[in-house]
Amino acid sequence: MAHPVRVGVGGWSFEPWDETFYPAGLSKAKQLSYMSRKMTALEVNATYYSSFKPDTFAKWAETAPDGFVFSLKAHRFSTVRKTKEDMKKSVDLFLGQGITALKDKLGPINWQFPGTRKFDADYFNTFLSVLPKEKDRLPLRHALEVRGSGFDVPEFYDLLTKHGATVVYAEDDAFPKLRHEGSSFAVARLMQSQSDEAAGYSAAEIGRFAKLVTNWSRNQDVFVFFISGAKERNPAAAMALQDKLGISPPDEVGAPVATKAKPPQLKAAAPKAAKKAAPKAPAKAAAKKKK
Repeated sequence: MAHPVRVGVGGWSFEPWDETFYPAGLSKAKQLSYMSRKMTALEVNATYYSSFKPDTFAKWAETAPDGFVFSLKAHRFSTVRKTKEDMKKSVDLFLGQGITALKDKLGPINWQFPGTRKFDADYFNTFLSVLPKEKDRLPLRHALEVRGSGFDVPEFYDLLTKHGATVVYAEDDAFPKLRHEGSSFAVARLMQSQSDEAAGYSAAEIGRFAKLVTNWSRNQDVFVFFISGAKERNPAAAMALQDKLGISPPDEVGAPVATKAKPPQLKAAAPKAAKKAAPKAPAKAAAKKKK
């Protein structure tokens, strides 16, 4: 791969992961340290709802090993403003809370728009114009996640290219699948993992994702996050994709446990006999709330 590919999940604290991912008895305080040594990136969803202090971002950076990257979701109020003045004020508040304390571990910033926001060239040109290229001398990478209609047009991609931003590729039947090639980086959020697959997806699907991001990496840095769906399976999905791509986590030095976790075998979690007693639930029924 000509450019790096980083793979991870959303967040690091989720109770079912105590059974499906974390070693037995691992304390909550050590979960970030453990996860950041099994994957190569992480999307922080908490920043979508709350603000944090610089010391918190600095602690995250200190906990994770070199080479690890945090992608932050911008605060939800920052993508509902209507005037340029309000957009800039909200953007500056988010960027000014201390995120640059992450230093070189700061990954893409996800600006997620509500599904009610349709494409409007003037609106998005204005929004993109208030996103700074850097903060505290640290380069910033901006990714817009849009869920409304009308975005799959040249005008939208041209605006992204003009402002050095990109659009999130969201793999979910409920959202548009948008792919922008005019940026130096790509962000994918894969949201359809299934509970009856040990790795969230079949081996064929993991292979499809690997081929997809390998092609992207010829010209772009790539960030892939397994989000929502059967969330309890997402760490296994991330590790399976890393294994397929031949990607090793940053390092194991300082990990809370000595043994190195192995990617799961790509097979169904339950035997066929068990499936007869408990039929497979439809994909939509198995999926958790999208984020």
